Amino acid sequence: MDGAEGASTDRVLLCVHGGGFVSGSIYTHRKMYGHLAKAAGVRALLVSYRLLAEGGGYPVPVDEVTAAYRWLLDQGTGGVAFAGDSVGGLLALTAQLRAREQALPLRAATLLISPAIDLEVTGESFHGKDPFFTRELVQGVVRGYLGGAGDPRDPRANPLYADLTGFGPLYIQVGGNEALLDDARQLAAHAGKAGADVRLDVFPGMLHIFQMAAGRAPEADYAIAAMAGWVRLRLGLSR
Repeated sequence: MDGAEGASTDRVLLCVHGGGFVSGSIYTHRKMYGHLAKAAGVRALLVSYRLLAEGGGYPVPVDEVTAAYRWLLDQGTGGVAFAGDSVGGLLALTAQLRAREQALPLRAATLLISPAIDLEVTGESFHGKDPFFTRELVQGVVRGYLGGAGDPRDPRANPLYADLTGFGPLYIQVGGNEALLDDARQLAAHAGKAGADVRLDVFPGMLHIFQMAAGRAPEADYAIAAMAGWVRLRLGLSR
């Protein structure tokens, strides 16, 4: 568990990395989430989950992130906020749905960075300026994750079809030029209709997970600082 010196010992960010279920790890994302934890003055627990090459198709990653959340609760942690980027954002939400099924308490807040949420891959933003994420690429990611025969409308896998009533505050950051912009917009609208407290920040000209440049780019530093200030209030800490 990582965090800033002097960080609150009973407030934790449970961080779920992205990578399209084929790459990424606690090591590739440690710096970004370390910056976030330090700015917020809390601890961070980065979660490993099995990738597709390791047998990590749905629902394995969901179960493993849920198990990490249960472990934190068993430690008597005073407040937990989920954080996730890209498909890690998807897991941060679906793990909470699974936790609710298991009668576990919901978390204090959720921070999502460029979340990959729409398993039907319907967004018009795929026609934008993103040089990497094509609709075909993301459709391939979804097929790999769901095993080809999985239902992309299953509310246990796709939060856009889930009942988000009772979920705590949600903060979403997304780049204005990225293909997953509409994923963020759809999630914000869906959560808002369920009565959740939602904040959506779109950063013009930015691409997927630009926050990975924290410490090197002012745009990333600003985004991290905004998330840190927001989550401190939700965890009952002073700004």
